[in-house]
Amino acid sequence: MDIKNFVERIKETNLFTAYNTNVDAIKYLKGEDVQKLVDEFNHKDIIKRMEEYPRIIEEPLDFVARLVYSIKTGKPAEVPIKDDKKLHEWFNKIKYDEERMGGQAGIVSNLMATLRLNKIIVYTPLLSKKQAEMFVDYDNLLYPLVENGNLVLKKVREAYREKDSIKINRIFEFKKGLKFKLNGEEITAKQSTRFIVASRPESLRIEVKDDVRRFLPDIGEMVDCAFLSGYQAIKEIYKDGKTAKYYFERAKEDIKLLKKNKNIKTHLEFASIPNVEIRKMVVDYILSSVESVGMDETEIANVLHILGYEELSNKILKDSFVEDVIEGAKILLNKFKNLEIVQIHTIYYILFVCRADNPLSNEELEECLEFSTILASTKAKLGNIKSIDDLYEGLKVPHNKYGDLLKGIVNKFNNDNYKIALSPSRYVEKPKSTVGLGDTISSGAFVYYVSLLKKKNEVRNN
Repeated sequence: MDIKNFVERIKETNLFTAYNTNVDAIKYLKGEDVQKLVDEFNHKDIIKRMEEYPRIIEEPLDFVARLVYSIKTGKPAEVPIKDDKKLHEWFNKIKYDEERMGGQAGIVSNLMATLRLNKIIVYTPLLSKKQAEMFVDYDNLLYPLVENGNLVLKKVREAYREKDSIKINRIFEFKKGLKFKLNGEEITAKQSTRFIVASRPESLRIEVKDDVRRFLPDIGEMVDCAFLSGYQAIKEIYKDGKTAKYYFERAKEDIKLLKKNKNIKTHLEFASIPNVEIRKMVVDYILSSVESVGMDETEIANVLHILGYEELSNKILKDSFVEDVIEGAKILLNKFKNLEIVQIHTIYYILFVCRADNPLSNEELEECLEFSTILASTKAKLGNIKSIDDLYEGLKVPHNKYGDLLKGIVNKFNNDNYKIALSPSRYVEKPKSTVGLGDTISSGAFVYYVSLLKKKNEVRNN
């Protein structure tokens, strides 16, 4: 299918996105950069700290240990940083290569505005002037405000609040083949991926503030679907005594309010969540409330572990076999009757698993996935998608060599109970950037899915 046809399919769709946006400070690491970092410390201390596997960065050694682990294993990671002045000053001394939009809600909003979706309403609890300027300047990208007791939608760049603080994530990108030495051992990056040092400022609360919150049913009426993310930023307890439970209960209620006047489709974009209690709450409160979920193979393994499927979880973490991932997705569909679709994205494929009674055909499901692989290869190749014409660059990237093998395996699993669709990824050997690839894939597939459902319903109702 031609790019114009793909884009034509989604242009009438209206989307709500929340909650997380931030400024990404990006460093593209070379071997000598990593060597310089590890040489600041005793190499044996780094190895010892890697074995301890810190789940929060409390000092620079924690960062270096987790970065080396990520490079060595080829696995992306996102680890929160302690809100400490001296630690932030240490990170600020690093010379970053660029600053740009970060956070799933921000990345997805900009992408969908660029693809000329009819309307995108984005809500983020912090919107400083600097953050607002990270949004693309399009008329279809709007922010909800309350003025004189009424809901008003303004262009995001005009809706900033002077007093809001800025959340900055530091992102360290590295390419496959990067080399450095640690304690006499040469370490080579197995994959091109990234390591994120995620800030969690006390002022950031993952919530819709009360003034806008009472208008969520009205916002839900204006859109066809909602892409929800950022729950990984919720803390167990805050200085004012509020707890994670308080914010998760609000988040669950937000979804109910969005659906109050119109039965819109909602999507949870999972994330790397080192804190097991927060991860469990995402499953209990949010996964149990949405129709669609997007995750990578590590994230589904972590969810399965929470649900008690330790053996399967460990198999996926160890081998990443597509058969085990499909089995895991089926478990989620059986456990959570609210779920219509489980979407898994890996370096080699993107996968939809849904029940056999899903209104879309296998061919239509594959079309959703194919669209998302073009978006991903474009972003990987160019670093960003600035216009619809950029997608022709992504289309030039061939599917990876395992496509036929993977499709053959998946076809064995299609039966009377499930529909399973897979599209092999268009593999960019040395991507310009990997940040936001998962969000790009998930949002592209989800919005396309909703667009096809919407058209089917319109045909049925006419």
